[in-house]
Amino acid sequence: MWNIITEYTYLISIILFIMGLKKLSHPETARNGNLLAAAGMGLGILITLIFPMEGAPNNYAWIAGGMIVGGGIGLFVAQKVLMTKMPEMVSLFNGLGGACSMLIAFVELYNLEPGTSLGDGQGLTTLFALFIGSISFTGSLIAYGKLDGFLRDSLVLPAPQFINMGLLIVILGLNGYAMTLPGIDITWILILTGVSLLYGVTFVTPIGGGDMPVVISLLNSFTGLGAAGAGLIYGNQVMVIGGILVGASGTILTVLMCKAMNRSLLNVVIGGFGGGGQASGSSRDEVVKEASHADLAIQLKYSQKIMVVPGYGLAVAQAQHTIHELEKNLASEGVEVKYAIHPVAGRMPGHMNVLLAEADVDYQRLLELEEANKEMPSVDMVLVIGANDVVNPAAKEDPSSPIYGMPILDVELAKNITVLKRGMSAGYAGIQNQLFFGDKTKMLFGDAKASISKLIDEVSNA
Repeated sequence: MWNIITEYTYLISIILFIMGLKKLSHPETARNGNLLAAAGMGLGILITLIFPMEGAPNNYAWIAGGMIVGGGIGLFVAQKVLMTKMPEMVSLFNGLGGACSMLIAFVELYNLEPGTSLGDGQGLTTLFALFIGSISFTGSLIAYGKLDGFLRDSLVLPAPQFINMGLLIVILGLNGYAMTLPGIDITWILILTGVSLLYGVTFVTPIGGGDMPVVISLLNSFTGLGAAGAGLIYGNQVMVIGGILVGASGTILTVLMCKAMNRSLLNVVIGGFGGGGQASGSSRDEVVKEASHADLAIQLKYSQKIMVVPGYGLAVAQAQHTIHELEKNLASEGVEVKYAIHPVAGRMPGHMNVLLAEADVDYQRLLELEEANKEMPSVDMVLVIGANDVVNPAAKEDPSSPIYGMPILDVELAKNITVLKRGMSAGYAGIQNQLFFGDKTKMLFGDAKASISKLIDEVSNA
C-alpha cells in the first residue's frame, strides 16, 4: 500500500517538473513554472522522507541537520547575492549539485561488500555518476573563478587539448579496469575520483571567459546527467526524471547558445575565445567622438524609436532600474523604447533578461537578436550600455578576429549610436571594438547608472 502511494506521489512530482519546465519557456509564466517545479521537488523529498527505502537506517537527524545547514546557507546567499554575481552563484550551485552526485557514487562504491564486482549495469551507472559529478563540481568551480575574474588570465595550461585527451583516456582505462576486477578496490576508486576531479579543472580552464554562458549551460547538463545516474543507483524515479529533464534542457540550451554564436560546441570547448586575441587593424580612423548629457537628452526626447542594448556593464553598474526609469520618462514623451537582447550578453544564459525582469521591464519590449536586427534601420538612437563583443563589427568584417562569424546586433544600421562605457577597455574577447570609432557613434564615458540618472534629469528639463 505504501509503495503504491509512494509511486503515485513520485508520478505527481514528475508531472509538476514537466509542467514547470514548460512554463519556464515564456517570461509571462516563468515565475509560476519555477513554483510548480519547486513544489514537485518538495513533494518528492517529503514522500521519500516519510516512506524511506526498505531496510534503510534511520538517519533523520543527519538529514534534518543537512537540510537546516544547507537551506540556511542557500537562503542567506540568495538574499545577499547581487545581480551582478548571479552567474557566479549559479555556477556554485551547479557545482554543488555535481558534488552531490559524485559523493553519492563514491559512498555507494565504498560501502560495497568485499568481492563485489563492478562489471554490471549498476557498477557502470555508479562509475558514470562519479565521473560526471566530478567534472561538474570542479569545472563549475573553475567557471566561477573565471566569472569572478581572479582566474581569467592567471591559470594557463600548455597544450590543453592533449592534456584533456590524455586524462580522458586514463579515466576510461581506469573505469574499464575497475569493471574487470573480481572485487571492488577502493584504491582504484580513489585514483579514479582524483583524476576525474582534475579533468574537470583541465576541461574548463582553457575555455575563454567570453564562452562562459555556453560552459554554464553545458555543466548544467552534466549535473543533470549526474543526478539521473544517482537516481538509477537508488532506483528513485524522481531523481532519474528530474536529472534527465535538467540534462536535456541544459543540452538544448547549449546547442542554442552555440547556434547563436555561429560556432560548434567542439569549437567552444577546444578553441574558445576570451583569451586575449587581437583583431587586425581597421581602415577607419580611430577618433572617438564624445557625447554630452544635454545633447544626448535632446536627441532621445525628440526621437521616435530608441533601442537599448544592455551588456555586462549594465549589471556591474546596477543600472537596470535606472534605465527602466529613463524608458518610462521617454515613453511619457511619446518615444518608443525597446531592448535588444543578444543570446550571449552577460555571463550566463538569460543574464540580461533576469536583470531587466528584476526592474519590472515589460518583457514584450525585449527583442531577440533577429527581431532586433530587423528593426535597426528604423531606430533613431541606439544606447549601447556596457556591451562590447555582441556589437563588435569585427564579427562580420575581420576574418582574423576570434569572434569572426558570431552573429551580432547590427547597431551600425541605426541612425545614431551612443555607447555608455567607463573607458575604452576591450570586451571579454580581449579585442578592440571598431564600432566606437564609427561615423555615427558617440561615447558617453562614466558609470552607467550615474550617466543614465543625469540623462533622466536632462530629459525632464529639456
